[in-house]
Parts: sequence; C-alpha cells; structure tokens
Amino acid sequence: MTADARARSPLAARAADLATIGAELVPFLAQVDLRVDPTHAGIAPYPLPLEPNTAWHDDHYAALWLGPDEWLILGPADAAGEIVAALETAFADVDRSVVDVSANRVAIALTSEDRLDLLSHVCPLDLDPRVWSAGRCAQTMLGRAQAILLERAGTTPVLVRPSFADYVVNLLLAVRGATSGVGA
Repeated sequence: MTADARARSPLAARAADLATIGAELVPFLAQVDLRVDPTHAGIAPYPLPLEPNTAWHDDHYAALWLGPDEWLILGPADAAGEIVAALETAFADVDRSVVDVSANRVAIALTSEDRLDLLSHVCPLDLDPRVWSAGRCAQTMLGRAQAILLERAGTTPVLVRPSFADYVVNLLLAVRGATSGVGA
C-alpha cells in the first residue's frame, strides 16, 4: 500500500517557515497505537519501554510510552499496515487494541542546536538537557496545542494534530523572532 498521490500534509507549503525554526517535515509518519497489559510487553515485536516517558528507537522504528498500558509505535511512511500486522500477530492470544492512527498527527523534526530552548518558551516541561535527554518522550502542550515530544540524539520530533500544525509552526516562528539576537 502506498500513500495516495493526493495526500498532502497541512505543512507541505511551509518548508521555508520550518527551516526558519530549524525543523523539517516528516511526511506521512506511520503511527500505531497499542493498548495491552504491560505484563505482555516482552512478546512485542518492538521493545516496549515500561518506564514512564521513555522511548525506544532504532533507525526506522520507535516505541513511545504513553501510559501504563499504552504505546505509540512509529515507523516509516507506508509501514502502518506492517506494524499493525506484526502487533496483531504478536498479541494474538491476549486482549489488546491495535489502531492505525497515522492520520491523527503531523510530525516535524526540530534539528537546530537551540531546539530545546526554542520549545521551552512554549512548553511547560523541563527541557534542561540534564533531565530531558535522548530516549525521553512526553505528551505535553505547546502553547494551546496538545503534542507529543520525542528526544533523539540531535533531533526532537514533535507530533501534533493536523488542525494545530500551522498554529504550532506560527508559535515557534513568533518565539524565534522574539528571541533572535537575545544574548548576542
């Protein structure tokens, strides 16, 4: 299955604005929500973190802890069907919920050196690198928009509902404009 040629990200025309905030669009990221008793985590096809607000990832996939019995599995575009099938097979003998939620959030990756400082102006989380480091994730607010943050080495993917994607980019642009030159 491939992405419909008519599919379009709400941020497709905002490449210049994304570059200004040190971000790039992650188009059509596969996202699958998994609900299962954590005692069965060991049979998952992906390592499911059991510690709150932590994530596992490799070069292609990630598993984010969202709650005591909930994870968000991320993968490359068009991999949602593969992820769903792998999870359904692994958990075939236990109560579970596996739902493709790929259209539920737009993903951008913040890559600038000052990305955590930029986010800290609009996010209530403590993003100090001594606390917020690679392998952490959290559901939070960016201004008035619900978002999921994931920290990787050198990048912070941000997942936000499509209806709030422009708002978040505009918010971060405003912060970038207000803080440019500060401390220079």
